[in-house]
Amino acid sequence: MNRADLIDHTLLAAHAAQTDIEQLCREAAEYGFFSVCVNPVWVAHAKALLRESGVKVCTVVGFPLGASTAAVKAWETAAAVADGADEIDMVMNIGQAKSGNWAEVERDISAVVAAAEGSAAVKVILETCLLSEAEIRQACAAALAAGADFVKTSTGFSTGGASVAAVRLMRECVGTQMGVKASGGIRSAADMSAMLAAGATRIGASAGAVLLDDTLGETHHDY
Repeated sequence: MNRADLIDHTLLAAHAAQTDIEQLCREAAEYGFFSVCVNPVWVAHAKALLRESGVKVCTVVGFPLGASTAAVKAWETAAAVADGADEIDMVMNIGQAKSGNWAEVERDISAVVAAAEGSAAVKVILETCLLSEAEIRQACAAALAAGADFVKTSTGFSTGGASVAAVRLMRECVGTQMGVKASGGIRSAADMSAMLAAGATRIGASAGAVLLDDTLGETHHDY
């Protein structure tokens, strides 16, 4: 199995400069990662850099809190697609989820799916560290009903990242109908293997090269 093409090589730090984005893109092309995941302001530049590489460009919407309105998330999505984004990682409306307003959660996701217009895959970030098991189940159901392509564990900017238990539960909930992306705190090849064994089909991390080499043990951050 080629693990490189399971990785979204990620840099979402507020202080990431253009030179950092360019380095990210060079690494992604060198290792053959599935995509780079960058903030919306860098989508067009990353797309231009990677146009001949086969590496896709992913960006984030409603990030990192998920508290933007559905209309704002839809606008962000349309703008990102226009700039060349191939994938959209949106943060669901966590406040509505915690309030039990699942129809609103689904409406929020549906707005992004509609704005993507089939031009970009949509991954829904649940922020599992903030949810109960029952809420994770409901969130997966909402994402599936809204027509999203993936559910994703985490932003990497909250109180915790991916866990094997959360990934396993998400896979149980969506079956074979959706992808599952694990992100946040995945810093080693062993971490990646555990997430894949639990049912993840995509990995989000900043140190992709480390995930491909069992002999490296440095500590890295995922954002």
